[in-house]
Amino acid sequence: MDIRPLRNPIFDPEVQAWGLLPRLLRWLTLLWLFVGLAILFSASYPSANADFGDGLYYFKRQLIWVAVGLVAFSFVIYRPLDVILRQAPVGTIVLLVAIWLTFIPGLGTNVNGATRWLAIGSIPIQPSELIKPFLILQGARLFGQWERWPWRIRLRWLCIFAAILLGILLQPNLSTTALCGMTLWLVALAAGLPYSYLGTTAVSGLLLALVSISFKEYQRRRVMSFLNPWADRFGDGYQLIQSLLAVGSGGPLGTGFGRSQQKLLYLPIQFTDFIFAVFAEEFGFVGSMSLILLLVTYASLGLLVALQSRQKVHQLVAIGATILMVGQSILNIGVATGVLPTTGLPLPLFSYGGSSMISSLITAALLIRVARENTSGNVVSLPRLRRQKPTSS
Repeated sequence: MDIRPLRNPIFDPEVQAWGLLPRLLRWLTLLWLFVGLAILFSASYPSANADFGDGLYYFKRQLIWVAVGLVAFSFVIYRPLDVILRQAPVGTIVLLVAIWLTFIPGLGTNVNGATRWLAIGSIPIQPSELIKPFLILQGARLFGQWERWPWRIRLRWLCIFAAILLGILLQPNLSTTALCGMTLWLVALAAGLPYSYLGTTAVSGLLLALVSISFKEYQRRRVMSFLNPWADRFGDGYQLIQSLLAVGSGGPLGTGFGRSQQKLLYLPIQFTDFIFAVFAEEFGFVGSMSLILLLVTYASLGLLVALQSRQKVHQLVAIGATILMVGQSILNIGVATGVLPTTGLPLPLFSYGGSSMISSLITAALLIRVARENTSGNVVSLPRLRRQKPTSS
């Protein structure tokens, strides 16, 4: 039995034998994680203290999820990617079922009008978050070998993807639906699918989003408050205004770690969707640009991993993982700074939430695994030469 996945994922001496790219990605991921934990500690302390009388309530629970996520992280890093890809269909189907189970009364948990969670005992699980790395894997399998699959297989998986996106949309969770749909679309684009397919899919997705906004009043209000949050500064625009006040209050160097004012019960959900606002207030413009630089570096390394991949499917896994980690981060930052309408997307490795943390660590591990396989040498067996007997003179 291979016990390497049970090794310490942080202090692992075997890492020294890896290539440069996987080592850099691993340390960037851990740096991202530890900075995120520090900011979560700061952002969540006032709310946890007010609600539970324990300022460390959310932080301690996040540490448990980090431990679970690091086990999954280590497991993926030491597992051959081809083996993981073969297991992807099962995981995708299981989580598809889990997404639709959230609509069953007694199984799904409704929070703020959305049924996105399954309660397993006292543990809330969000299938729409956990399915993200499986969508990358299965999307890479399908689109990377598109010509090899018969049409019945293609249509079957396209229908499964559609059922996943529809289930997430009905929870309702438009932002996650859009992110998952865009990730699959970009993976298909990178795979070289015909533009006629891609164009039809893009138009269909846009129309579906418009229909959802038309029928969901709270989504329309979010769009209107994004365009002019001061029109309803004590209602729908309140959250964005408080976020902008936090970002603007940071100045060049920030107020200092733990000294944010907006987190003192002014900024709603400051340790989940709007955690970047607290980060920007405490570390200022310099800290915010440092985080952007980390994302740019991560994206550049992910692109290099994709370019170095010798197999098309592996290349698409690297592209999908990079899009998900960096793209979701950019969307979250865009919301907190008022560039994009308010959505419910967490900031990977920063925001509070077990399902998001596990999903993000698995996604990062997939990218590192591709990088490891790119830099591992191929063992070539040489033909055995027959020993010739010496000839007598």
